[in-house]
Amino acid sequence: MMKSTCLGLALALALGAGANGVFMLVSPDGWYTAVPGVTTTGPFNQHFIRDIGLIFVLAGLGLLTGVARPAVRTLLWSATATWLGGHALFHLWEVAVGICAPSALLRDFAAVSLPALLTGLLALWSWAQDRRA
Repeated sequence: MMKSTCLGLALALALGAGANGVFMLVSPDGWYTAVPGVTTTGPFNQHFIRDIGLIFVLAGLGLLTGVARPAVRTLLWSATATWLGGHALFHLWEVAVGICAPSALLRDFAAVSLPALLTGLLALWSWAQDRRA
C-alpha cells in the first residue's frame, strides 16, 4: 500500500513539474502572466524562464524515471528533492530579506514548498527501501 502511494505521488509530482516546465519552455510570456505572483518578482526574462523550465522538465523526468526504475530511484529522487528544496529555500530567503512580502510564502506553498517537502519525503522513503533490501 505504501509503495503504491509513494509511486502514485511521485507520478503526480512528475506530471506537475513536467507540465509546468513545458509551459515555461513553450510560452514563457504566457507562464509569466498566468502564474500568481511571478510578475511581482522582476521583469519578464524569456531566457531565465526557459532555463528554469528546462530544470522543471528534468525534475519531472527524474521523478518519472524513478517510478519506472527502482535501481536509480533514490539517486534521482534525491537530486530532484535537492533542487526543489533549494528553490523553496530561495523563496523563503526572498521573504527574509524583504524582497517579497510574507504573504508570498502562503501564495507559493502549493507550487513551491509542498512539492519540495513531498519529494524530500519520497527520497527518504526510497532510501529506507534501499536499506531494507
